Amino acid sequence: MAGKGKKREVTVAALQFSCTDDVKTNVDKAERMVREAHSKGANIILIQELFEGYYFCQAQREDFFKRAQPREGHPTIQRMQNLAKELGVVIPVSFFEEANCAHYNSIVVIDADGKDLGLYRKSHIPDGPGYQEKFYFNPGDTGFKVFQTKFAKIGVAICWDQWFPEVARALALMGAELLFYPTAIGTEPQDGDLDSSDHWKRVMQGHAGANVVPVIASNRVGEEIIETEHGPSKITFYGNSFIAGPTGEILEAADNKSDTVLMSTFDLDSIHYKRASWGVFRDRRPDLYKVLLTLDGKQQ
Repeated sequence: MAGKGKKREVTVAALQFSCTDDVKTNVDKAERMVREAHSKGANIILIQELFEGYYFCQAQREDFFKRAQPREGHPTIQRMQNLAKELGVVIPVSFFEEANCAHYNSIVVIDADGKDLGLYRKSHIPDGPGYQEKFYFNPGDTGFKVFQTKFAKIGVAICWDQWFPEVARALALMGAELLFYPTAIGTEPQDGDLDSSDHWKRVMQGHAGANVVPVIASNRVGEEIIETEHGPSKITFYGNSFIAGPTGEILEAADNKSDTVLMSTFDLDSIHYKRASWGVFRDRRPDLYKVLLTLDGKQQ
C-alpha cells in the first residue's frame, strides 16, 4: 500500500520553571531540565522566554540594556548547542539580542547536531503595565520562520505573538508541523484581580484546532520583583504551560507554581493526513483576505 511504513513520531517537551536573577543559576536549571526531558524520551525541548534572568521588562531602566548580547558568541547559545549535540535533541533558545544599535527579543533554533538553524525575532511587541517591551525591543524584522529540524519542521513564535491567529496560520501555511511558543506571562500589576490564564490557553488551543497543528507553550512561574523609579513592580507568573493536540485538545498541562516537564508524542504523518482531509486549507480564499493587510479594516 502506498505510503505504508514506519510511523514518523516525535516527542516534544515543554519546560516550566521559576527564575532567579542570576544567569548561571537559571541556565544550570534549564540544562538540568533539558536532561530530564531527554531521559524521558524528548526529541524537541522548549525552554520559556528570556529564561536567563528575571523578566526585566516590568521597568524602563537604561542599565537593563547590559543584559543584551550579540547572537554570535553568545555563551548561553553556545552552551545549548553543546548540550543539543551531546543529547541529540532540538532546543529553541530565547535570548535578549543586541545587533549593533538594535535590540530584539529573539530565538535561535538549535538542531540535534548542535547546528544553529537560524534566528527569529519577535514580531509583536507589547507595551503595558508590567510588560513594557517596546522600551527594549525593536519590532522583529525576520518575518515568520519555519525550521527544518532533524525530527520535524517547526514554527516558533514568542509570547505576545501567540495572541495573533495570523502568526499561527502563516507558520502552518509555511509547512510547520508543530508550533512552539516560549512565554513570560502572569499577573497584571494594574489589576490584581485579572487572571488571563484561561483566556491565554483558549486562544492557543484555537490556533491548534484551526490549523490542525499541535501547539507547545512554555511559561515561567514564581514571583519576580523589579525596582522601578516609582518603586517595586511585581508579577507572579502563572505557569499553566501546556501541550495541545491538533484539534485543540489539552494533552498535558502544568499548574501555576511548580517546576514541570511536560511531554507528548505525536505521529506527524497521521496529523498531516488529518489536516489535508479536514479541508480548512483546501477551502481557503486568500483573494478575500486583503482586509487583513489593513489596520482599520477599510480597503482602499
